[in-house]
Amino acid sequence: MANPLPMALRVYRGLSSAAVPLAPALIRQRLKHGKEDPERTDERRGLSHDTRPQGPLVWIHGASVGEVLAAAALIERLRALNIRILLTSGTVTSAAIVAKRFPPDVIHQYVPYDTPRFVERFLDHWRPSLGLFIESDLWPNLILAGASRRVPMVVINGRMSPSSFARWRRMAGTISALLGRFDVCLAQSQADAERFSALGARNVVATGNLKLDVPAPPADPAKLDRLAAMTRGRPVIVAASTHPGEDEILIAAHKALRRSHPSLLSVIVPRHPHRGPGIAELVAGAGLQGALRSREEQPLAGTDIYVADTMGELGLFYRLAPVVFMGGSLVEHGGQNPIEAVKLGAAIVHGPHVFNFTDVYEALDKAAGARLAHDPDALVRQLRQLLAEPEACNDLVAAGAGVVDQLGGALERTMSALEPYLLQIRLEMGAAGDA
Repeated sequence: MANPLPMALRVYRGLSSAAVPLAPALIRQRLKHGKEDPERTDERRGLSHDTRPQGPLVWIHGASVGEVLAAAALIERLRALNIRILLTSGTVTSAAIVAKRFPPDVIHQYVPYDTPRFVERFLDHWRPSLGLFIESDLWPNLILAGASRRVPMVVINGRMSPSSFARWRRMAGTISALLGRFDVCLAQSQADAERFSALGARNVVATGNLKLDVPAPPADPAKLDRLAAMTRGRPVIVAASTHPGEDEILIAAHKALRRSHPSLLSVIVPRHPHRGPGIAELVAGAGLQGALRSREEQPLAGTDIYVADTMGELGLFYRLAPVVFMGGSLVEHGGQNPIEAVKLGAAIVHGPHVFNFTDVYEALDKAAGARLAHDPDALVRQLRQLLAEPEACNDLVAAGAGVVDQLGGALERTMSALEPYLLQIRLEMGAAGDA
């Protein structure tokens, strides 16, 4: 019998139950800010217009784009076993990525708002055979309801940053009650594993980071050929997944680099595409010529900065540029995943704030597979050297590729850890087939 819930969780359940009447107002507010899909708001209340497929169903949940993409290779392996997948996430951008990058038989739903009523509706409809929670998106009612129904639940690619660990330590009983509901916790690193164990997780294993095993993102060959032809002969730098506060730095870096590379083209790919017009205004305000991809503008000969404010095209721009600055690292966001860019042959430059991917960046930097720029001046120096010295660029790319190869293998270790659950699912599938 489960231990009584800590007071904090009992209060949370009471407040979230009382908040149900506020859901329509919350949905309206989020719709106004583009944070909900107007055609799919019922999913936030645990309702679905999709039919549950027959047989076992593996439910995978991730917060947003990064978590969903981390599960891509795992989903492919499960599909190869003829296992049906329900994938939930919480953002409009992640839903768009699923529609663009995943096979149509992968069912996507928005995760319901975390109230007991909405969660129960969701679980009543989908009846998952296994729940896999990516990283650390832990919704209390969702976890408690899954456990009460005896749904086997596993944390995969578990990540617990030092700051999150410190916060949860102050609510040790609460987090222990949640993590204790999971059968197994598969952590990204030994440090993550130790933090999860200290907070009350059971059966914790360090299996590695699934993001290191993700396939390189695709690119439309016709679009790539067109962009390559339009930029031929020009040095190109891509700033990938930038966050507010970085765009001004990159615009200033472009102006500084233009003195030694007059034909330079800088491509800024904002982490959130809706920021594109605002970045274009910053470019114009700096006296530079900009172009906006969302308006179907192209990087012409006179274009200084191309703002690629579209969804799902990073694979295109990683293939276009030999040098990539990884965003979210010059501001205190924690950095973005560099693995896809490395796999596509880009030389990586990053800022100091990479705590979301500490192990990856430490390994890359130690092996000279990436360059650290502590501040805007250092960023200009690093980019200038890589543009001027193709051999240094090639060395960086080769070292980065070696690190990624060495750090891989999380997918196989994750599949091995899940094998007892997958065996049970295959037995159920066999029994259903014999019926």
